[in-house]
Order: sequence, then structure tokens, then C-alpha cells
Amino acid sequence: MGKASKAKRDGTRREKMAAQRARERRADIRNRVLLASGSVVVVIAVVVALVLVKVNSKATTSGVSSNGPTGAALASVVTDTTNVPASTLNAVGAGSGSVTSPPMSISGSPLTSGGKPEVLYMGAEYCPYCAAERWAMVVALSRFGTFTGLATVHSAAVDGHGLAEVYPNTPTWTFAHATYTSTYLTFVPVEEYTNIPDKSTGGYTNLETPASAENALVGKWDAPPYVPSGDQGAIPFVDFGNKYMISGASYNPQVLQGKSWSQIASALKDPSSPIAKAVDGTANYLTAAICKLTGNQPATACTPVVQGLEGKI
Repeated sequence: MGKASKAKRDGTRREKMAAQRARERRADIRNRVLLASGSVVVVIAVVVALVLVKVNSKATTSGVSSNGPTGAALASVVTDTTNVPASTLNAVGAGSGSVTSPPMSISGSPLTSGGKPEVLYMGAEYCPYCAAERWAMVVALSRFGTFTGLATVHSAAVDGHGLAEVYPNTPTWTFAHATYTSTYLTFVPVEEYTNIPDKSTGGYTNLETPASAENALVGKWDAPPYVPSGDQGAIPFVDFGNKYMISGASYNPQVLQGKSWSQIASALKDPSSPIAKAVDGTANYLTAAICKLTGNQPATACTPVVQGLEGKI
């Protein structure tokens, strides 16, 4: 599963590799064009073609890069995502192999806030792996509490250099302006960057700054021996009370490609759909991690199916 490097906080390791491959492909194309351009007519034709492609590309990108529904349409998507039936979640269970990276066990001093277990999320709006994970997080956390102010967003299409990103425009949520209330846990989200390219850095514009203590947790857990050295500092990073953690997406974001927010939200209710197997399956694993922190409360969330997953993390 691809993961985003936190070393510079501006892209995933896999994204960087993809960007490098894109540069190499573009360089190869430019070289071929130069070698083949034996006349002014050919050069002009190539330039005109590139201009037309660029114009069409912008038109295509603008057509798919909406930050999502608003008003009644947004309310409908929120309702569908935050109210996935328990019967559906139970039917999905572990996700039939769609969940490739469930939470892993760690052992640290209890992480609490307000006298309750804390779940810390570190991510960024541009990141497609964060985009995938947020769907499952919203489903899981909604079993323990209530979100207000949830808004939709999409992962980035290009970075500050204008290079294409992997899984571009993945529909998702942002936690930047949302609030969460629960009698069982405290949820602390940090969205470090927007999905808006920053040409001055080649990355993205800053959004939220983590506290030093939050960065310390990333440095401690999101590193060897818990993750491979090449994936150190990956996002999304989720710390469940210093007892479990996630580094990178739990499933492949490809399953969300080409779908609208409403299509994804509707698919969450169909346990046979690939989206439900990936998102709801991940949500069940996240629920299991939280249930371990809450003493399997409430019973509506910590069902026998979820308790069966507790022994797998």
C-alpha cells in the first residue's frame, strides 16, 4: 500500500516515485520530439498539439475537481456515511480481503484527552491515502459519537510543479473544520495541508500545524521497528490511545476512483459492493481498536463481529 512521507510533508513516497517517473516520461517525450522535428512545420504542429492538449486537460480537470456537494446534497451524503446500518457492517465483517493494513498493536503510556481515550489523526487534504482512510474513519467514529461541520473535499490532481498525482481527485472528507463529540473518546484531527498546489514549494499550502506532542507521537510510532524505514513518517497516521496505530491507508484508494461522493456513500449500504468491503471492512477494524480502548462500549458499536476482529489487531 502506498504511503505518504512526512519528512517534508508534501507527498507520499509512492507519489514522489510517480512524479519522478512522470518527469522521466516527459523528458523522453521532449527528446523524441526534438529529434523528429526536422522542419519548422513539424515543430509548429507539435506546439499547437501540446497547447490543445493542455487546454483540453484543464477543461477535463476542472470538470472532476469539484470539492463536492453542498446544501441538501451534502446533508444526504453525510447521513448515509454516518449512519451505515449495523447489519451491513456485520455482514461485511473483515472485508473479504479488501483490508490490507489493519491497525497494528503498539505499547505506550495511555494517550488520553479530557479523561477519555484519544484518537489522533494526522493527514492532509491532498493525500489520496488519507482520502481513502477518512471514509472508514467517519463510518467508525460515528458509531461512538457525532460529527458536525463535516465537509467534502478531493485529493489533489497535481502538485505545485504541475505534475500528476496518484489516484487524483479522490472524493473524500476533510476534518479541518469539523467537530466531534463523544462520551467514549476524544478525536483530535490534524489536516496539515490543503489540496491546493503551492508553486513556491512544489507541494501544497499549509492548513493546520501539529502540536509538538503530536509530532513526537508520529516520530515515535510512525517509524522503525513499527514501519519499514522507507515508510517512516507516513500519512495518514492514526494513533488509538497509544495502543494501536495506522500508518498509511488500510485499503487501496483505487476502489474510489471515478465515483462521486453520493455513489460512494450509497455503496456503503450494500455489503456486496467492493466499496463497502473496503470502507466498511476498514471501519470494522477501526471500531475494534476503539472498542479495545472503551472496554467494548457501547454495545451498539462493539458487536460480536467487531469483538471477533479485536483479536486480529
